[in-house]
Amino acid sequence: MSSDIGTKINHLLKTWPVGTIATASWLESQGVYHQLVAHYEHSAWIKRIGHGAFARDGDEVEWKGALFAIQTQLNLPIIAGGKTALELQGVSHFVSSGSGNFVYLFGTPRSRLPTWFQQHDWKAKIHFAPMNLFLDNTALGITDKIIGKFSIKLSTRERAILELLSLVPKSQEFDEAKLLFEGLRTLRPDLLQQLLEKCNSIKAKRIFLHLADTTNQPWFKDLDLAKIDLGKGKRMIGKGGSFDSKYNISVPKVSGGENQTEVDGA
Repeated sequence: MSSDIGTKINHLLKTWPVGTIATASWLESQGVYHQLVAHYEHSAWIKRIGHGAFARDGDEVEWKGALFAIQTQLNLPIIAGGKTALELQGVSHFVSSGSGNFVYLFGTPRSRLPTWFQQHDWKAKIHFAPMNLFLDNTALGITDKIIGKFSIKLSTRERAILELLSLVPKSQEFDEAKLLFEGLRTLRPDLLQQLLEKCNSIKAKRIFLHLADTTNQPWFKDLDLAKIDLGKGKRMIGKGGSFDSKYNISVPKVSGGENQTEVDGA
């Protein structure tokens, strides 16, 4: 092994956070081109996990380490959101990081997960929602979370609950959403106000206000409802539920036995 190759691999391992993926484009930015990548693979320093994506040999990378690469190396507008963001911030009713659970990622309408990410087994079911949930695809309500030696971008609890409610009932059960909502008693009303004014989902906003009101959230009184567009007409989240005339929405009875169907997507 030449001293130049040895120097490069030492530099690479110092700048490459443990537990994360390195993309081919990032490796090139570090001076590690195709031929050298092949040498490192052959020498068992790195292993290929998909086309254009690598892990340190012996390093078991989770989805969080892959999301780190998506955000910082590929610069894609994809974040951990919804129930996953709530879990990572300590809101954990029914939520765990064990095998077989869903990981919720959110992106802009045109964003796509890399093929290597889609095809790899992350020991979790990935639910990716590319949507225009907020006006101008605002970055409002996005924060950083340290995971070991690296950090990822994810939604604050205020943004995450709106993301979660936008998936009710097609990809998120109302019963669970209500239980999660009851644990959000320290949300910041100023940030909520801004997010609610920018939120494009009438359905999510109506469910949010219904739950905030009926669960007696202490921050609810600080919201200015007159500035929040709730659209026109009725919304129905599930059959056989109860109608809340204040927010013009029918919601399922929280009994665990109702069949839910999506009537209005927004």
